[in-house]
Amino acid sequence: MSGWEQLAVLVAGMAAGTMNTIVGSGTLITFPVLVLLGVPPLTANVANSVGRVAGSVSGAIGYRRELVGQWPTARALAAAGGVGGLLGGVLLLSLPSATFDAIVPVLILLALAGVLAQPHLAATLARRRALQTGADRPSADPPTEAPTDVPTEAPIESPTDSSSRSSWPLRLGVGMTGVYGGYFGAAQGVILLAMLGIAMPDDLQRNNAVKNVVAAVVNGVAAILFIVVADVDWHIALLVALGSVVGGQVGARVGRRLSPPTLRTVIVVVGLLAVVRLLWPQ
Repeated sequence: MSGWEQLAVLVAGMAAGTMNTIVGSGTLITFPVLVLLGVPPLTANVANSVGRVAGSVSGAIGYRRELVGQWPTARALAAAGGVGGLLGGVLLLSLPSATFDAIVPVLILLALAGVLAQPHLAATLARRRALQTGADRPSADPPTEAPTDVPTEAPIESPTDSSSRSSWPLRLGVGMTGVYGGYFGAAQGVILLAMLGIAMPDDLQRNNAVKNVVAAVVNGVAAILFIVVADVDWHIALLVALGSVVGGQVGARVGRRLSPPTLRTVIVVVGLLAVVRLLWPQ
């Protein structure tokens, strides 16, 4: 690779790391750049998968503040995603790339529908919880004031959160998304955010933090497999990794400043661009 080509890969890795941390689909930046530079598709996919691990970890660290109180959920979902990522890596090394071509755009479109519907679903669930709480509370109970010694910025997780927020349907969905993430991973973050938004009625930024942890594990497990059994182009992988580490920190700073409606708009726009890019690659 010439110096300019190496710079192009480095910049692409930085852009991908930023995009992956905010929403996902960074693969749609690095993979086409590598192929355009003449790297064989399988080699590009493997090197990109290994390189983006550093960016995923960087993004998860950048969102560590939003992970307070969420680690039990994040660990449970990351374990499910890791199993899927391992299977996806095996499929990448054994199946033709056209296997998922038809289903992936459909998955992304369904995920985008889920992202758009998430505010309505969250409001509905909140109303149901409020009605249930009101029905369970005796009418004679005097109103109680919220304690003033609890910092308002510290997320407090209820005793039922760890079980309800990492239920088996959600784990199954995250595991299946992990299969796709280990195989290719374009818009993996969009699909994960949609699932988390529906199953976990929480702030979108906090869900994004969990998404980054899951993506880091999925990418990491697949990368370990590729390192063990595949021929990794380490020059390319290190360039992508270096760029994505910087991009992960940039993405955390930018993403945290986006309001939920703005972040949701970014997710939908990026997801639609991913669908267009997958359906019409040329």
